[in-house]
Amino acid sequence: LISQVNVNSSADLIKSLNAKKVSLFALERIPRITRAQNMDILSSQANLAGYHAVIDAASEFNRVLPMFMTAAGKINPANVLVVGAGVAGLQAIATAKRLGSIVYATDVRAASKEQVESLGGKFVMVEDKETQDAETSGGYAKEMSAEYQKKQEALLAETLKKIDIVICTAQIPGRKAPLIIKKYMLDNMNAGSVIVDLAVETGGNCEFSQVGKIINKNGVKIVGHANVPGRVANNASSLFSKNISNFLALMNFESKKSLYDKNDEIIKATLVCTNGKILIK
Repeated sequence: LISQVNVNSSADLIKSLNAKKVSLFALERIPRITRAQNMDILSSQANLAGYHAVIDAASEFNRVLPMFMTAAGKINPANVLVVGAGVAGLQAIATAKRLGSIVYATDVRAASKEQVESLGGKFVMVEDKETQDAETSGGYAKEMSAEYQKKQEALLAETLKKIDIVICTAQIPGRKAPLIIKKYMLDNMNAGSVIVDLAVETGGNCEFSQVGKIINKNGVKIVGHANVPGRVANNASSLFSKNISNFLALMNFESKKSLYDKNDEIIKATLVCTNGKILIK
């Protein structure tokens, strides 16, 4: 069985499949190495989610995103903040910029600054020694200390006062999403602002996000659509199936001894259970 498994929340499923001696591969555990890029389902789906999050925000926002210079007057561009500059975040930055917004982005990884600025975004971050080692070997953000979180929270709270649209993308693989936008921050945002929380299914980056719902808190819309890549299902299915097809290329269907090489680093990373043995902790 080859699929997205979400191993940290699927213990019963794994035990059931293992009891039947099913070999289970969890594609969300694909390592972030060059050879595995075309199998990376998290990246292919996050790319679509980042794009569509901006489209969803624009549809809920009661103003236009770009600057308009007209005979009837000037319309200022929307200020967009992207929280988390991973795959989804970077695509959200690029999309919001293409639509004419002024784009800001924040991330705990100092290495993200160059990527954000290359897309035309302005980086918002408390830079100190801790941020120099804020990235895992797999390229994901680490959980930061309470002291750092407090400093970053203060900077974010001040930034949100001038923001019209927030796209939340911050997630830590295998853990609850970090709570970043809290009630007192929402109180300082302008009425009519929109927050789209892509992390809603793992707990949410915004305090009031609800899965599958759009709620209104003090005039701020908080959008919590589930399965955002599924909102462009044709493209999501096309990319997901190609990821699986590329993964299948690792299999030796002609072999009479073994279908897969257990020493291959991609196989080792994704194989959850086989022959009645669970291989992950």
